[in-house]
Amino acid sequence: MGNQLGSAGLLLVNTLVNIYLFLMMLRFLLQASRADYYNPISQSVVKITQPAVRPFQGLLSPIGPFDLATLASAFLIKAVSIVVILQIAGFGMPPIAGTAIASVAALANAILKIYFFALIAMIILSWVAPNASHPGALLIMQLVEPIMAPVRKVIPPLGMIDLSPIVVFIGISLIDSVLVGALTRAAGIPGALVGL
Repeated sequence: MGNQLGSAGLLLVNTLVNIYLFLMMLRFLLQASRADYYNPISQSVVKITQPAVRPFQGLLSPIGPFDLATLASAFLIKAVSIVVILQIAGFGMPPIAGTAIASVAALANAILKIYFFALIAMIILSWVAPNASHPGALLIMQLVEPIMAPVRKVIPPLGMIDLSPIVVFIGISLIDSVLVGALTRAAGIPGALVGL
């Protein structure tokens, strides 16, 4: 009974860390896509993640639209959580290289999940409310536009049918299975800790 409670507790902690990591990567992507900073949802994401990012902001300056402080903070949080969870679970200290690779895989996994869900939301919005002015709808459009625009140049819409989301979904699936899968295997750390 105690073992099951311990496992459930570790699973809960890992899930909470992955949710926070998801929010940090959302912050990173919103800044990278130059989404509206004053959107209420953007502001909420920044306020939730600011305590973790603040210590790194003085050390790491953004490179163009890419916020290195957010990336470094997310990487460190995930690495520490992997070490702590494996220590508590009785697996001992994981190798530093494996922990670093698993943390990179977790960041990539979070980014791909954000784009996946944002694309689904964009498709639904394009059917239900194509001209929506809700802050959430605007933010989703701003978030996915940088990855959709290059694909639309190659595959323009066919009348009312836009095939570019299908191509992006295939790209996300390939990157997830090839890159994130390879990183997770190379790390030698259970996939559940990466967020898979």
